[in-house]
Amino acid sequence: MLPHRVQCCIAGGGPAGVMLGFLLARAGVETAVLEKHKDFLRDFRGDTIHPSTLQVMHELGLLEAFLARPHQEVRELHGIIGEDDITLADFSRTPTRCHFIALMPQWHFLDFLTEQGRHYPGFRLEMEAEAIDLIEEGGRIVGVAGRAAGNGGFEIRADLVIGADGRHSVIRERAGLEVMTIGAPIDVLWMRLSKKSSDPPQTLGRINLGRMLVMLDRGDYWQCAYVIRKGGFDALRARGLDAFHADLVKIAPPLHDRVQELKSWEDIKLLTVTVDRLKRWWRPGLLCIGDAAHAMSPIGGVGINLAIQDAVATANLLAGRLRAGNASERDLAAVERRRTLPTRLTQAMQVMVQRRVLDRVLGSETPLKAPWFVKMFNQVPWLRGIPARVVGVGFRPEHVRSAAIS
Repeated sequence: MLPHRVQCCIAGGGPAGVMLGFLLARAGVETAVLEKHKDFLRDFRGDTIHPSTLQVMHELGLLEAFLARPHQEVRELHGIIGEDDITLADFSRTPTRCHFIALMPQWHFLDFLTEQGRHYPGFRLEMEAEAIDLIEEGGRIVGVAGRAAGNGGFEIRADLVIGADGRHSVIRERAGLEVMTIGAPIDVLWMRLSKKSSDPPQTLGRINLGRMLVMLDRGDYWQCAYVIRKGGFDALRARGLDAFHADLVKIAPPLHDRVQELKSWEDIKLLTVTVDRLKRWWRPGLLCIGDAAHAMSPIGGVGINLAIQDAVATANLLAGRLRAGNASERDLAAVERRRTLPTRLTQAMQVMVQRRVLDRVLGSETPLKAPWFVKMFNQVPWLRGIPARVVGVGFRPEHVRSAAIS
């Protein structure tokens, strides 16, 4: 039975929504998280857990239990640019408890947070319950209307509604919040290829001959991201699967005996890349966070971690107010102010890489040579700490300040 009223109703059971639901329940706020699917088992979702998120887990006292879940640890990021193998980032000096990125399927991450949330009486996760509209009274959002499997329509009243339902957010659309589209010249194709014991152990990216492939080490297989020009998937498919196999071999020759594992286009998933953000994240009674407030490019794999940072900041600023029943528009605006700068800086970094690197390289058959300043990462090791700090920790990292209420 879905609740009729809670202090906070969160639409969306992704990283931002589930983390915020857990943090608010931990702080004594009655919270319902609505997730439209029946489980979290969806492949090719963000699964790079960066040092900033691991630091949050440490501050919550959950790090050891969290890292007991299946994962791989990435301590360096490598790139093969042309023929040069460059160590692009070294996380050994990040100012965090953990000096690595944890690669963990997102369903493990969300299942873990859900299990922790259920230790608190105020935490409710409602699966197969989708928020499809907002309830508004006197210019204020006072709840959500939705549909649930087997129960038909429902309404949940709340002191605060959180839109955490992703880059195609229904909540922000229904709220009429204005979206500023920044744009992206790329899309990404996700796929799996088997991993051999002779393969290099590190996660790496390859860029040359007008192509870019990122290979994430998932233990017994590679999770691969092949970057294409925006809207180029139909043309790629028209060339045929054999031609795509040849493209993969051209950028990554060691895969020549594995590309046939991609037996049809069903084995290749298209991620349409969007970079945007809301001009204002809130209305009275409503706040958007995570991808609903700012869709990120996959560059750097920072989207999930920025969403977690939003959730931590929201709990820090609003938990006490929600518990007391007096969260105001000023408090919602404070969350937006807190998270706007890191969002803008991160998106600016991504757009710079898109325009100055990817847009220039994609489609050119000219062999690429690593620029001299990139080669300096191999010669001056401390330089590797700069991208590690930007990617792994980010701008203005958040720390858990919301109190746990037993």
